[in-house]
Amino acid sequence: MEILVISGLSGAGKSSAATYLEDMGYYTVDNMPADVILKFAEFCAQSDGRYDRIALVSDIRAGSENFASLLETMEGLRAGGVTCRLLFLSANVETIIKRYKETRRRHPLMVGGATVEDAVRREEELLRPLREHADFVLDTTQMPIGKLRSELHSLFGDKAQHSKLNVNVVSFGYKYGVPLEADLVFDVRFMPNPFYVPELREKTGMDSAVYDYVFAFEQTKRFVEKLKDMLAFLLPLYTEEGKTMLVIAIGCTGGHHRSVAITRAVTAYLNELGYSAFENHRDMTRG
Repeated sequence: MEILVISGLSGAGKSSAATYLEDMGYYTVDNMPADVILKFAEFCAQSDGRYDRIALVSDIRAGSENFASLLETMEGLRAGGVTCRLLFLSANVETIIKRYKETRRRHPLMVGGATVEDAVRREEELLRPLREHADFVLDTTQMPIGKLRSELHSLFGDKAQHSKLNVNVVSFGYKYGVPLEADLVFDVRFMPNPFYVPELREKTGMDSAVYDYVFAFEQTKRFVEKLKDMLAFLLPLYTEEGKTMLVIAIGCTGGHHRSVAITRAVTAYLNELGYSAFENHRDMTRG
């Protein structure tokens, strides 16, 4: 069992980090007090592997005394054979103050008339021992959301498996509009249209006769080969960035023939590469 404890300054991005780790397969719990972690670990150890990768956010919300016992708790877990690591997120004071102003939230240490700056500097002092014992420290001061996701994936993602990136390949008809969720859109209306072949008009790209017709033309073959090259280049980069879901939309006029055939070919190719790819024909039965 692996337990990753996420801690650090309020406003440094711990909740965002927990969300990205959940996308990477971790079971995440926010605001976990240190004195509860051991009991929770015992429960997870009896779950038959359902909770074998856990990310727990433990921070100042559990009280200033939480940090003193957090390191002891982690040592106890390690002594029991649990892989237990600490991820510490930080940012400079100016950035933390700016983020609190944007969200209009109250810092947990703002008591007795303390300002946000007072609270942040007090928290820095309380967390100094924790930071010194952290296995990983990320400073999010100049780190956009995408970069944080990428850093977490580099540290904790399983680079050997493409399957963490799920790809939905959607065929559609332009007459019904481009799918709103599409990340990449490819227009295949330049290909010869089976609609104008009487014996193929009522069929779809799921029929071998239509599929063979579409792929009988040199421009189709060249397009698909170039598209394969592009996707083989792009998808590892999306994976490295931490993206977990990609929607590829392929459109023709009505969404019955050409887009369906190309979608089938692209989906099969991505599955051969080891990705979890699924085909979806949005407009094939319309019209």
